[in-house]
Amino acid sequence: MTLGVVILAAGLGKRMCSKLPKVLHPLAGKPLLAHVLDATNSLAAERCVVVFGHGGAQVQTALAGYDCVWVEQAQQQGTGHAVMQAMPALADVDRVLVLYGDVPLITPATLRRLITVSANTALGVLTAELCNPTGYGRIVRNHAGRVLRIVEQRDATLAEQEISEVNTGFLVADRAQLADWLARIKNDNAQSEFYLTDVIALAAQDGVVIASAQPSSLAEVTGVNDRVQLAELERVYQHDAAENLMRSGVSLADPARFDLRGTLHADSDVSLDINVIIEGEVRLATGVRVGPNCVLKNCSIGANTEIFANCVIEGAEVGANARIGPFARLRPAAQLADDTHVGNFVEIKKTTLGRGSKANHLSYLGDAEIGAGVNIGAGTITCNYDGVNKSLTQIGDAAFIGSNTALVAPVKVGAGATIGAGSVISRDAPAQQLTLTRSRQTTIPSWQRPQKKPVK
Repeated sequence: MTLGVVILAAGLGKRMCSKLPKVLHPLAGKPLLAHVLDATNSLAAERCVVVFGHGGAQVQTALAGYDCVWVEQAQQQGTGHAVMQAMPALADVDRVLVLYGDVPLITPATLRRLITVSANTALGVLTAELCNPTGYGRIVRNHAGRVLRIVEQRDATLAEQEISEVNTGFLVADRAQLADWLARIKNDNAQSEFYLTDVIALAAQDGVVIASAQPSSLAEVTGVNDRVQLAELERVYQHDAAENLMRSGVSLADPARFDLRGTLHADSDVSLDINVIIEGEVRLATGVRVGPNCVLKNCSIGANTEIFANCVIEGAEVGANARIGPFARLRPAAQLADDTHVGNFVEIKKTTLGRGSKANHLSYLGDAEIGAGVNIGAGTITCNYDGVNKSLTQIGDAAFIGSNTALVAPVKVGAGATIGAGSVISRDAPAQQLTLTRSRQTTIPSWQRPQKKPVK
């Protein structure tokens, strides 16, 4: 049977107190809605429909990379009304799964379980057992355990309020019968809204056996209504991510002080100190050690490389046995070969650094090709930008660049060349020779330092 997915994402989210649509607020560096869309990827759905409302253009732009159909709910008239808007886009599927854009931690395993237990009936619901079900709709069953209806807290009798099994809102249904039930629900309630939960009572009245499944954890069905709940789910996500990494062989100095905001591919014996943040796609080879307070984003680090404290590495590739930091910044298209050293307050951008080369202190290297065994002295900069164009600096193998040198691109420094400290090099420097630019040192014996005038 073909499956269609509906994700309800039209809510205003007033309690977020934000101009940003609620479903775009980030959890683990990714919009809430993106988490739900990712969870559906493994379900082999024929079509995914997102029902949007508040901030619709902004939501569509932010999630433009996803293959889904966007349907507007211009007037928010309840969850049942929202699903009604999606049904025409699902006319050719057999079953419909309803999800929520502000419930980000739902897992594919739980969704597959719900679909499986409902395979032989027209309706399945996802329920959960709560120690304190106050505020939730209760699942009312008959003496044989069959689901009869959902009763909201305000409408529940004292006996019904004692029920601990609650509705999560997730359901899967036969498309044709769901369309019929949606056409029959009423909005004669205090909010004048069409509630999707009324479908359950209608199905029971029609004699449908309503299947049910439960999530692996309550966090899977916990929604985000305000920033407090968002922060709570963030910690749940990070706890689970840290636990999975440690079980796979990664050492975390403190799992509570680690943030995963992307995907980490780590080989054996990788060690991460406190406050390490992983963003985007990061690959760490065997034996990589990352010091405290580092940010790694869309980068690849070779085996046995050590990254010292307070480094930011983004879009860079680092070879094996390298030493980076502390306080180093590697920007996009930085490529460091094996055995390289990059020290404190060094920034590298769109530059290749050959095997064994070193830039240990206070330097900026941008738009450069640097050979093997090169020593970059403290205070060296490549002057790569003239206000309009960026130009290339080339430094040959085994060159020695003295401290406080400015290399004005485009310029070439030959293999084995030495550049004297304090030089401004604007023309090519030949191989195996000393090149420097330096004015004569002068002392003026009669010079007097200016004195401050006395205050009257």
